[in-house]
Amino acid sequence: QIVVCVKSVVTRATGAKIVRSPELSELNSFDRPVITAALELRDLHGGQVTALTMGPPDTGSEALREALALGVDRAVLVSDPALGGADTLATSTALAAALGKMVPFDLVLFGTRTSDSDTGHVGIQTAVQAGLPLVTYASAVEQVAGGVKVKRTVDGFEEQWSVALPAALTMHPQAARPGDVPLQGLQRAFAEGEIASLDLAAIGLSPDQVGDAGSGTRLLTMNRVQTKRQCDFIEGTVDEQVDLLVERLQKQGLVG
Repeated sequence: QIVVCVKSVVTRATGAKIVRSPELSELNSFDRPVITAALELRDLHGGQVTALTMGPPDTGSEALREALALGVDRAVLVSDPALGGADTLATSTALAAALGKMVPFDLVLFGTRTSDSDTGHVGIQTAVQAGLPLVTYASAVEQVAGGVKVKRTVDGFEEQWSVALPAALTMHPQAARPGDVPLQGLQRAFAEGEIASLDLAAIGLSPDQVGDAGSGTRLLTMNRVQTKRQCDFIEGTVDEQVDLLVERLQKQGLVG
């Protein structure tokens, strides 16, 4: 039994208030290879894959329906007005509580990060709060007697870990290559796919533990970075171009 935690990320932000709506949101790109890796494990060993997310009903459901279209078996949405404004800690608190209502499971998988906030906190914080052993940047997972063997790839090194189950993993973006969403999957997701919903009472938390009240940090503003690029062609012979380029880089302090 594998649970994949996914997120609907913001594609455009206007400043002081983050507005999450279906037209301005999409499934986190770093979650797509995680879903693929989970499906490959299921197809090899059997079992089920459940997609879990926290968020508003509209954007959360959109992300879960894409996960269903990709092939997951079940979808669970944690949604409650009290969850609004959650930072990574409050989000992890809610996800860990939801996982407590979904036992038994063998693996909980996360993307390494998200394409909007890019903190890389949620998978780690959720695993700690859920009391699960954790390996980050997992690039391959193999079932062995008593647990799984995990290959971890980071900073140019490859590590091998033996992990007892249940366990949590954050998956390296290259752990699996996701394909396109199949048309049959879209039909199944929207015509047959069901999304179970859990509110705050269902996961056993109080409003002071989540949302703004349960957050230690506040996101003040969010804007897309505007960059200005200028192309400058260097003329002359090859030797003259090299000399001029090195001179410019030295003046900018980019080379010694």
